[in-house]
Amino acid sequence: MRTKPQGGKKMKLSLLAAELGLKALPEDKDITFITDNSAKVCDGSIFVCIEGKHFDGHTKAAEALENGAAAVVVQKDMGLDCQLLVDDTRAAYTKLCAAFYSHPEQKLDIIGITGTNGKTTSCFIIHSVLERLGCKTGMIGTVKNITGDKEYPASLTTPDPYELFRLFAEMVESGCRCCVMEVSSQALAQKRVEGIRFKAAVFTNLTRDHLDYHGTFENYAAAKHLLFENSDLAVINVDDEAAQYMLSGTQCRNVTFSAKSDECDYSAKNIRVSAAGVKYELVSNDNIGRVDFAVPGEFSVYNSMGAAVCLVEMGYDFREVLDALSQCGGVPGRMELVKTDTPYSVIIDYAHTPDGLENVLTSVHEITDGRVICVFGCGGDRDKTKRPIMGEIGSRLADIAVITSDNPRSEDPQAIIDDIMVGVVKHGAKIIVEPDRTKAIAKALSAAKAGDVIVLAGKGHETYQILASGKIHYDEREIVAKILSEKAGG
Repeated sequence: MRTKPQGGKKMKLSLLAAELGLKALPEDKDITFITDNSAKVCDGSIFVCIEGKHFDGHTKAAEALENGAAAVVVQKDMGLDCQLLVDDTRAAYTKLCAAFYSHPEQKLDIIGITGTNGKTTSCFIIHSVLERLGCKTGMIGTVKNITGDKEYPASLTTPDPYELFRLFAEMVESGCRCCVMEVSSQALAQKRVEGIRFKAAVFTNLTRDHLDYHGTFENYAAAKHLLFENSDLAVINVDDEAAQYMLSGTQCRNVTFSAKSDECDYSAKNIRVSAAGVKYELVSNDNIGRVDFAVPGEFSVYNSMGAAVCLVEMGYDFREVLDALSQCGGVPGRMELVKTDTPYSVIIDYAHTPDGLENVLTSVHEITDGRVICVFGCGGDRDKTKRPIMGEIGSRLADIAVITSDNPRSEDPQAIIDDIMVGVVKHGAKIIVEPDRTKAIAKALSAAKAGDVIVLAGKGHETYQILASGKIHYDEREIVAKILSEKAGG
């Protein structure tokens, strides 16, 4: 069910048509809602016809008018009396939503984070630091959306345009000056952020992901690059192979950072990684300061560096940024330690890509002398090419690899596991195959000894599983607690 417009929000159709450079329709109606989902059409709405890979919204244009839509936005002439004909309906959808909410994006300093891994943590860091510096800040991302005074669960990394600009408007109303947001490759390709001028944009890294949508790695990279074409400042991790591509062809000011080289604007020196987090010196031509960030793993160096560099280059005080950064805590579902009374540790992490899985397992090896037990799978109806790669990584970096199900969607979980097993190599790891994720977790817990670390990879902050039958509640924190309780009682 759609979120009803707050406060009876409405705008004349003529004003919205003018936003697209079009003349008003003969009847100037009050518009109360804009959508690209025909199932959400209601009286006074505008239905935007989007042509996607599997469905063309133009086939629902006439039906939308019959169901009460005041107008339809089309990019091919449907011969309808109440149509607004444009060159690109995706871009038009975003422009209409921005206008409907009186362009709240222009009243905020918006920071965009893009990359395969690290977006969520980077967002949390920047939000936390800005709040500690006295700057009321909104946040939009994978885990949740924050509008200053309110929090909402997130359904997409980057919301659809209507929800996105509604959130921006609520941020402005609550007194926010800034917004930090994750910007996904799909959102960029689908023009959900069309026309937004970013105060700064951060690039974390680029590895194989979402090829089911983009088709090729080159298309995936090109989608990410779009963010830097409409930003005042680009903050780039130059240790990533895609860095030079992200730097190319941009007209904005570029600032680089590295944990491995001095050939950049900011570098990390004297890096120390422990179970308590990471410590390092952030060095530039003008400043040097100590960073103490309470999330373990080398990737935490990059996430915290990118956030700090971004804020310093936006004009915030170097020392104050680093002091605030050192007070930041962890992020839900990112190297999250589950509370147990066991002699071994259980960590939940969102790692669902090859690079993400390799990062978390490498990081865990750095902080334990015991064995690493990893429970992981791959999502159904998503990029199949990464499945054997993750199989190889899991079998190479875990002492015990438990291969299971993770959001199988419409696919047979066993078929997904079979794809993963293609990449499994006998590195000495014990391999356990268990399609039932709860049973897989139970087997991992039973196998653990004192000093071991169990990594439950893939779900992270998610509290659900997506099956062929639909979405069900599934919180791994609850699952672990229940298994351990039953074990203790038995």
